[in-house]
Amino acid sequence: MAESYFTLRAGAEVTGEFEDRKSRFIAQLVHVQSVEEAQAHQAAVRARHYDARHNVPAFILVDGTERASDDGEPQRTSGMPTLEVLRGAGLKDVCCVTTRYFGGTLLGPGGLVRAYTAAAQAAVEAARQAGDIVKMTSVVAVDITVAYPQYEQVVRKIADTRGKVTATDYTDEVVIHAVYREGEELALAPKLTELMAGRERIEIGSPHFDEF
Repeated sequence: MAESYFTLRAGAEVTGEFEDRKSRFIAQLVHVQSVEEAQAHQAAVRARHYDARHNVPAFILVDGTERASDDGEPQRTSGMPTLEVLRGAGLKDVCCVTTRYFGGTLLGPGGLVRAYTAAAQAAVEAARQAGDIVKMTSVVAVDITVAYPQYEQVVRKIADTRGKVTATDYTDEVVIHAVYREGEELALAPKLTELMAGRERIEIGSPHFDEF
């Protein structure tokens, strides 16, 4: 599993446009986490731009799945160039659908490659400018249950071992919810054993990707 990757912030939709000889190319970039979500974005764009000649999709998932279609454009002039832009930007879990409104003049294969590339690049750059590209890191959630007098000491141990406290539950005891980059959580247990003489209660979750 990759340690980190870049993606578009969940919930954001960013567009980039390019025009050549009155043909408009509108790239619409979103965050997706499955083939089904990518297909849903494609369907939404097709419904939105039902009068367009082409709606060209390309997507990359973090599990390595990659797909692209030329949607009626000449072979390898649209879908693959869009996919190459996403690859070049290091993005995963993203789907870009580029709508083309035909301007009446044939652009030729080279012109189409340039146009679809430019539209996708414009969308990626717009996402960067908006702060919508985020780094996802493989992290592990850690829950530590302590008595109230030990709370401050445990919080310091978490900070010392490069963890982040994300929430705290206060009942008859304190449950501290922390998160670590995958692998870095291993440094905490010995510190807690030393502090709490083996009476520590710690639950470590499975690795997953999140902003960190």
